[in-house]
Amino acid sequence: MSAHTAHRFRAPGRVNLIGGQVDYHEGWVVSLAIDRDVEVQARARDDGRVVARSADFGGEVDVAADGTDDPPATRPQWGRAVAGVVRVLADLGRSPVGADLTITSTVPVGAGLSSSAAFEVVCALALCEVAGFSLEGTRLALAAQRAEHLATGVPCGVQDQMASVHGRADHAVFLDCRTLDIEHVPVPAELAVLVVHSGVPRTLEGSPYAQRRAESEAVAAELGIRVLRDATLEQVRDIPRGRHAVTEMQRVREFATALRERDLGVLGPLMLASHASSRDDMQVSIPALDALVECLVDAGAFGARLTGAGFGGCVVAVCPSISAPEIAERAVAGYRARTGLDPVAWSIRAAAGAGRGG
Repeated sequence: MSAHTAHRFRAPGRVNLIGGQVDYHEGWVVSLAIDRDVEVQARARDDGRVVARSADFGGEVDVAADGTDDPPATRPQWGRAVAGVVRVLADLGRSPVGADLTITSTVPVGAGLSSSAAFEVVCALALCEVAGFSLEGTRLALAAQRAEHLATGVPCGVQDQMASVHGRADHAVFLDCRTLDIEHVPVPAELAVLVVHSGVPRTLEGSPYAQRRAESEAVAAELGIRVLRDATLEQVRDIPRGRHAVTEMQRVREFATALRERDLGVLGPLMLASHASSRDDMQVSIPALDALVECLVDAGAFGARLTGAGFGGCVVAVCPSISAPEIAERAVAGYRARTGLDPVAWSIRAAAGAGRGG
């Protein structure tokens, strides 16, 4: 890339249709890359600095392009992700070429729609291009995941980054988190996906996410296995954290089959069972999310569940395309009346994965 040429890059957020708290057990998940993006305009600079600016996030980040700046110590706070990406790419062999990055976003922050994963993916994409460094596909997703770990200490799985990188328009991403194999499953035109923010912001840092993950992983250790993908239902039937993981993985596989076979009547009950398990066995829901799920079903959705790691943020629902606007309107009004909170609804389309353009 010429030092005088700016290029634009984009990476979508994602919504997790089903498969909560199982990616770190090498399970299966079904996600969509969504039509909301983090975008970066990137231009090379010759002073060995990466300078990022964002009107959406506020302030300016200035870190060494060789990755020597400590990600958790970087300020402002959103700049930790930039520093994390820079360090991971340096470790992978990217030359210390500086860059100006101008960042904008239409992915809601704190909603469980993976704004952070999209941010890291698009920054990595732009910084690779500036330095003439090749990092594509799953390797790009894994680098972005590693940057998240460095930046925040949150031990996230890889589904968010994989969906952002490997998304396909009008298709769901069915991901095997053990093999990292992907199947793109068409989303029928008659099926709409609604995402509704509960009005309760969510951040993984400071939430019980890491604790829930540790509790879940401890079940595997007690069983003498590495991850709960290798557990049977009989082994975990009386252990809530383990029972959630094993039954959720089964629900994901059934959901992918139903989507593949266009058996839309199966999708809603599977999502509701997933939410109930997330609420009762994994204990990652909150009353506001439970109420929102109920309001969406009462309004006519086939089914709904919390999306992301829980503890606030969004609920995802599937419903008939023809009545999606009315369902969203009824659910929002009912939820507002019931809780006093102010929800925001979006109709989401499955989008292409990260790449050039904006």
